[in-house]
Order: sequence, then C-alpha cells, then structure tokens
Amino acid sequence: MVQLGILGHPVAHSKSPAMHEAAGRALGLPVAYARFDVLPEFVGDAVRGVRALGIVGVNVTVPHKQAVMPFLDAVDDDARLIGAVNTIVRDGALLRGFNTDAPGLVRSLEEAAIPLAGASVTVLGAGGAARAAIVGLARAGAASVTIVARRLAAAQALAAELGSALPCPVVAADEAALETTLRATTLLVQSTSATLDGSADAVAFASNLPLDAMPPGAAVVDLVYKPLETTVLAKARAAGLVCVDGLGMLLHQGAIAFEHFTGQKPPVEVMRAALAAR
Repeated sequence: MVQLGILGHPVAHSKSPAMHEAAGRALGLPVAYARFDVLPEFVGDAVRGVRALGIVGVNVTVPHKQAVMPFLDAVDDDARLIGAVNTIVRDGALLRGFNTDAPGLVRSLEEAAIPLAGASVTVLGAGGAARAAIVGLARAGAASVTIVARRLAAAQALAAELGSALPCPVVAADEAALETTLRATTLLVQSTSATLDGSADAVAFASNLPLDAMPPGAAVVDLVYKPLETTVLAKARAAGLVCVDGLGMLLHQGAIAFEHFTGQKPPVEVMRAALAAR
C-alpha cells in the first residue's frame, strides 16, 4: 500500500485525496490518501508520525507550511527560499521537504500558453502564495516582478528576502500607482484570499483594480480556485484579457508531488478529471 496524506487544519475540504487516488488507480498503484486534521500545537508530532508510521509522503496545507520545516531532515533550496514546504517525502529514515506550488503555477501558465520568459509580472499580495509565485516565475525567466500589497511593510520584507531570486520593486496598493504599474504588466497574479468567496468584499476588491490599463494580450491568473470564476477573472475577461483560474496550479502542484511520492510520471488528465468531479 502506498500510504499518502495531507496535513492541515481544517482539511476536510481538500481535493487531494480524489486526485492522488485516481492517479494511483490509473497506474495500478494501491494508493490510499488520508486527510489528517492537525492542530498547530501537534505539528511536530504529526511530522514525526510520517516517519514512525511508514507513510510514503504527505502534502502540507495551511496553516502548517512553515511550521513543518524545523522537523524535516532536508529542505529543497527553492522551498527554503520560499519559506514554505507543501510536500514531505519519506526517504528511508529521512524526511525531505519540497515546495511544488511554485513549479505548479509555472506549469499551469505554460499549459495556458502564457509567455513567461521576459514577462513583466505584477503580484497582488505578500503572503505565502505570493512568495511561491515570485520564486516560480523568477525560475521561469520573468524579467521583473512587482509586488503590490496593502501591507507595505510585508511587501518590502518579502522583496528583500527574495532579492536573490529576482529584484522585486514594491508598489503601494493605491489605484493611481497600480494603474501605472499595470500599463507595463504582461501577467497579473492575484495571490490574496480577497476573491475566495465571491462576496460583496470580493466584488469591491475587483472593482478597484484598473485592469483596463493592461496591454492587449496580457494575462491574469487568480490562485483562488473556489469559485473558479472569481470576481477578478470576471472583470479581466470583460476587459478582453487572457484568464487562468487557480485549478491549474492545484492540479500541477499535485502532479509534481505525486511524482515525488511515487517516482512515476503522473497521469495529469486523470488527475484533472478527478478534480473536476469534486
């Protein structure tokens, strides 16, 4: 049995079990994938349990992506730069940490035929998703990444930390400054939770974005996948921009994690169908 799982709190909503078990069935692997709802104070015990119970590997979701890192034997360079681990693989007695969010985003954009080499990127937000996006896009050859966030101090700290990957100018989240920035933006990454529920606040968030300023052919990706058509993507579509929803990143980060777990090339279309059926 290939025992996998996900550590998070809460975690009942996770689509990962369906995606990974479908991939296992397609490859003839006996994959069992469990949701482990872990309270923050027990994160260390949960990580040690991966080794003790012989679990092949686990994904990690909020709020534990940073908290698991001290309990690992090795952490991939990009995961350390991002400051978060979303995939733990047991290698004998060792536990190794990776971040598949960054390459997962890149693969989703490449699948949508979004040019990344030389791209002028603007990232909305300064949290963990923004960190992964910046590192992934830097590795993919983006020419520049500008960070726009209401928490200016957090954005400046993020830019300072990631400067070794790519210089990241910071712009205040006021409409005039954002409009100037978007005029030169070929890819906008919405990485905050502001569009998560499609509420009146999400509508207001989108309405304050001057997406009409973006050049023809520019693209917008919203890392939120519930709803798939967020308020930002709806406004971007109305402006004639190329739109990419957050389900692609979820799919491809999972596919990369599956390859880490099993050493086998993942059946991406099978995993996509499993996500769509949820």
